[in-house]
Amino acid sequence: MTTISLRKGNARLPPEVNRALYVRNLPFNITSEEMYDIFGKYGAIRQIRIGTSKDTRGTAFVVYEDIYDAKTAVDHLSGFNVANRYLIVLYYQPAKMNKKFDQKKKEEELAKMQEKYGVSTKDK
Repeated sequence: MTTISLRKGNARLPPEVNRALYVRNLPFNITSEEMYDIFGKYGAIRQIRIGTSKDTRGTAFVVYEDIYDAKTAVDHLSGFNVANRYLIVLYYQPAKMNKKFDQKKKEEELAKMQEKYGVSTKDK
């Protein structure tokens, strides 16, 4: 098995680059073996987690042993076609992920309060 390496001396990487990748638009029936085949070409993988619940199907987290391998995988696999679906491969950024969940929580809380006090925004 050959791996593609990006290591060039002391190359500086952008701050968002890390070893953990967030993959979207996966086929729902993809197996972990297929994921290892696709992502393993770019370096040693520490962990792959594939979403199985209704909200997380079609997504996965891939964690590489080396940050340069992760960068190479993002560069090569963004837009890669798997079962007629184009992969979206991003660096995992916890701050952005938490903001999405916080926003959803705030919207739910607001809806509960509107229902409790009989306020509707649809009248305006």
